[in-house]
Amino acid sequence: MAKPLYKVTFLNHGKVYELYARHIAGSSLWGFTEVGELVFDVHEGLVVDPTEERLRDEFGNTRKLHLPMQSIVRVEEVERKGQSAIRDAATGEKVVTPFPLPANPKR
Repeated sequence: MAKPLYKVTFLNHGKVYELYARHIAGSSLWGFTEVGELVFDVHEGLVVDPTEERLRDEFGNTRKLHLPMQSIVRVEEVERKGQSAIRDAATGEKVVTPFPLPANPKR
């Protein structure tokens, strides 16, 4: 049986982060929640999703996150991984946006 997959939404420095992880538990640090085994999309070559790239740069070498309980907005157990996001907490708009692509690329 496959390990469960969780979508973790939390506040960090005025931004709302949405990450995916395989492990969620109470932390040994009082008042914190432990988030481990972070899941990122792996793409070779061309960067498809700059948000995913930024999250992988920031958290790629992290074994476990210890998040303060009050910063966690929501934890959901999901069937499959969706798109990770970083949003502005006040407006809800994405902080990292993909490069605009031409509507009709020249061939």
